[in-house]
This record gives sequence, C-alpha cells and structure tokens, in this order.
Amino acid sequence: MRKLLSYRDARLLVTGQTLSAFGDFALWIVMAVWMKQLTGSNARAGLVFFVLAVGNLAGPLGGLVADRVKRRTLMIVTDFALAGVVLLLLFVHNRGDAWLIYLVAFLYGVGGAVFFPARSALLRLMLPDELLADANGMLSSTQQGIRLVAPAAGVGLYALVGGGPVAIVDAATFLASAFFLGRMHLREEKPRPEEQHFVEEVTAGFRHVWRTLPLRQLVAGVTVALLVVGFSETLIFYVIHRVGEPPTFFWVMATLQGVGAIAGGLTAAPIVRRLGELKTAGIGLGLFGVCSLILTLPSLGLVLFAFPVAGVGIAWLIVGYGTALQTRTPLAIQGRVSAAADLFATIAQTTSIVTGAALSVLVDYRILFVVMAAVLCGTAIYLATRREAMMTAEVAPLEAPATMEA
Repeated sequence: MRKLLSYRDARLLVTGQTLSAFGDFALWIVMAVWMKQLTGSNARAGLVFFVLAVGNLAGPLGGLVADRVKRRTLMIVTDFALAGVVLLLLFVHNRGDAWLIYLVAFLYGVGGAVFFPARSALLRLMLPDELLADANGMLSSTQQGIRLVAPAAGVGLYALVGGGPVAIVDAATFLASAFFLGRMHLREEKPRPEEQHFVEEVTAGFRHVWRTLPLRQLVAGVTVALLVVGFSETLIFYVIHRVGEPPTFFWVMATLQGVGAIAGGLTAAPIVRRLGELKTAGIGLGLFGVCSLILTLPSLGLVLFAFPVAGVGIAWLIVGYGTALQTRTPLAIQGRVSAAADLFATIAQTTSIVTGAALSVLVDYRILFVVMAAVLCGTAIYLATRREAMMTAEVAPLEAPATMEA
C-alpha cells in the first residue's frame, strides 16, 4: 500500500473516489426512503434499486465508449453529467414528481456503466500490473469504510432538511471526483479506432472472456455463485428474528460485515500475489459459503462471528475478480471486458435477490442457506483448483502507453 500511495495519481484517484462513494451510498438509500414517503409503497421504494440495476445494463455500450476515448476525460465528463442529473431531485416535491427519482436512479446506473469500465482501464494506464491488486484492494476498503457511515448520514440529513440537500451533497462529491481526476499528471494517448463492425466492437469483451480460459472459468464460477448470493438480502431478517433481535439489528450485522470487508481489502493483494487471482476469488466465495452455513445455527455469537468473516470473503472475491480481468486483458478492450463481466454479475445478483424473496415465503430459510452454502463452496472449490494459466486469447492491438509519474 505504501508503494501504491507513493504514486501521486493513485492518491488523487483514491481520494476522489472515496468522496464520490460517500455521495453514492448516501443518496441511494435516501432515494428509496424518499419514494416510500411519497407513495407509501414498500414495493415502489424497492423498485428504486431495480431501476438502478437496469441502468447498469448499458455496460457493454459504456465499455465500448471507455475504449474509444481518453479514459480520464470520459470519467470527468461523466462526473459532471451525473452532478447535473442528481440535481433533478430538487424538483421532487410531491407524489406526482416521484417519477423523477426513478429517472435519476436509471441515469445513475447508466453513468456507472460508463464510469467504472473507464476506471478499470485507467488503473491499467496508471500503475504497473503488480500494483493493480493493491489498488483494487485500497478502493474496496475505502468504499466499504464509507458504506458504514454514508447511508446513516444521508438518511439523517434527509430527516432534517429533506432530499434536495442530500442531492446537492452528492452533486458536490461528483464535482470533487472530477477535480481530483483533473489534477492528475497522467498523459494518455487517444485509443486507436478499430476497423470492425459495430456489433463486433460491442461484443469484443464477451468474446475475449470466452476465449481466455482463466477469465471464462472465473466469470462462469462467480456468475453461478451470484445466482444464490442475493438470497441473503431477504434471509438475513429471518436470522435476526431467530436470534431474538429487532429488525434494526441489521445495521449491527452490516457494520460487522463492513469491518471485515475493510480488512479483506487491505489484505487481498498479498493473497493475490501468493495464490493468484482465481484461487483468491475462490477462497473468498468459500468463506462466504461457510458463513452461510453458520447462519442456520440459532447462536447470536456465531452469527456475529460470521459477518466479519463474510466481509473478508467478499473483499477477496472482488479484488481477485477485478485484478484478473485487468491483468488478462489487452488495454485496447479493457473497458468492454470489465463491462461484460459486470453485466453477468449484475444480472445474476439481481435475479438471485428476486428469487430469494419469492422462495423465502415457500421454503424454510435454513434450507435456502444450505443451498447457498453448497453452491458457494462448490464454485469455490472449482475456482481454487483451476490452474493460473497465462492469457491465451487472441490479443487486440495495444495502445501506446501512458506516462506515469510517481
């Protein structure tokens, strides 16, 4: 981490992204609470997160844009655009204006589908490959730390002065992100255009994942795992009831998981260097699977132990997954590969959340946790036993490298 932070541009990126994450986590929960207050409907409040996920489905197009222009410039433009988008919430005053919340949530998702593939590629430009795991771990840890305080801060501000000021704060964090990106010394060459059909360009990320054996194994394994991970979003409330605590106890568990995720983010890079990306991701899934099994037990102590361990597992999964996508992908298609992998993950997790909510009223929650544990441990074993092969895909032409400054 010390070596990573010796790079001026890395410090600027982490600072800007930490501030931006604060605004994100604060506003997302506030939009759902706001919708609930305006409409009185839990379903319409939950639909805010669904609309956000629908916006993320623009990932393949966002990845193509990220591979066609200078990444840092694209990120700055996206920050400014989203700062303007969230200010639309200043026009929400009554139930009739509630559609604006959905519009903002959708555009938020679209913006992320452009911004995060560009960020993945920017990290490749900024840093040597051996520091990518450290960068991903640092970003994961800071975001998890912010996630512990931002939702409560957002809801508190909403309760005091309403949703408009929360939107202004979020807009300010986007501008802060743009400011820190603009302060970077990175000199980036404009990517060279490809002479391909539009459909071939858009699908280049999917084709690269399929042709590259380690990435195909990783994306397939993680996608299968995420088809059950979302069950926990509903089942956790059954666990809370079983151990005799009120629903508000959820925040204690979320905090413990966040603390574990911070520790996991800070320790992930050495694990990746020692074991490789696939094994690190597999171990992360395995930890989450074991914790799912623990949650079937009626013991508050064991439940409290499981959540920070699960947080470590999630962080190791995220860092191993993201680093593999970066190190096994040519820079020319980095954005599209990142977007393709994120699309699989988003669809799988959204499907599992809906499926878990439906199954929870039909099947005992402990049986569903056992199913989760079985799938997660199975995919963990699969990934942990794969060979860390070198990239075997057909490689697209690489761009001219950017200049790094420490």
